[in-house]
Amino acid sequence: MKAALLYKNEKKLRIENVDIPEINDNEILIKVMAAGICHTELHFIDNVLTAGKYPIIPGHEVSGIVYKKGNNVKDFNINDKVILYYYNGCGKCDFCINGYENLCVDPRMEYGFINDGGFSEYIKAGEKNLIKLDDDTDIYSIAPIACSISTGIHAINKVRPKLNDNVLIYGVGGVGFDLIQLNKLNGCNVFSASRNDKKLDIAKTLGSDYNINTKNEDIVNKVTNLGGVDIIYDLIGSNETINNDIKMLNNGGKLILIGYTGHDININPLYLIIKEIQIIPCVGNTKYELKEAIKLFNEGKIKIVIDKFDRIENINDDLEKIRNGDAIGRIIIKFD
Repeated sequence: MKAALLYKNEKKLRIENVDIPEINDNEILIKVMAAGICHTELHFIDNVLTAGKYPIIPGHEVSGIVYKKGNNVKDFNINDKVILYYYNGCGKCDFCINGYENLCVDPRMEYGFINDGGFSEYIKAGEKNLIKLDDDTDIYSIAPIACSISTGIHAINKVRPKLNDNVLIYGVGGVGFDLIQLNKLNGCNVFSASRNDKKLDIAKTLGSDYNINTKNEDIVNKVTNLGGVDIIYDLIGSNETINNDIKMLNNGGKLILIGYTGHDININPLYLIIKEIQIIPCVGNTKYELKEAIKLFNEGKIKIVIDKFDRIENINDDLEKIRNGDAIGRIIIKFD
């Protein structure tokens, strides 16, 4: 099968022909129909994150159809449409027992992180890592839900925004577009920040109340002059943005960190203390949150912003487009 592989310390993925995975009696072989490209893939390329093995097939936003199943598989049938939940915890730690496999202390698998992911024509998984989709689901467009909308829901669940809260989406893009919609569903006033006017135009169509182009506007002055914000979703996570966050948050405000750079952050804790600002990290999502994302998508309450569909052969160009901030929404690798 054709796949994109990341080799250690290489800056581009290699497109290679590799063996189709063999499954045991408890596993399912999925024919991958679509795989979204997340900014996380760049963190692996840049060695901000270290993969569980090399070479590895990245890709954790995966949708497809059941192609083959083991003898013990009961809940899925051939040709079922499915989406992958990319965490597979130990099932024994307190986090797993309480449904937070994204925080498992000894994960068995994490597709595209520890073991091979979905930038390939086929992927194998156990029943617990698959969710069956409706027959009429757009199997190509839904792939990014596995991370983007689900991560947004996880962030929402961490901060619990209230009606009429002022919230800032700092770094509008794949997850940012979803956060705009999710916060509007919660009745919030949404500020959106980006260096890209095209992204801000889409943000407005999704319900953003105030747009800020950080390339030519002073975000701190603009936000504070409008009364500050109660919650900031920081999708960049740089020293500059986090220090700006602290200045823009109102007393008792919440800063939720979703993006990161791998560099240290220098902040004065005094400002956190006197304003009682909470810093809340956010990683991934739970399986329940993925199911909630699918429900919202099916009900038409949230839209996935897609830049384009592309072929696996062009994935390195797509990654550079994302790196440069030029992707307007998710780029999805589509398999025939």
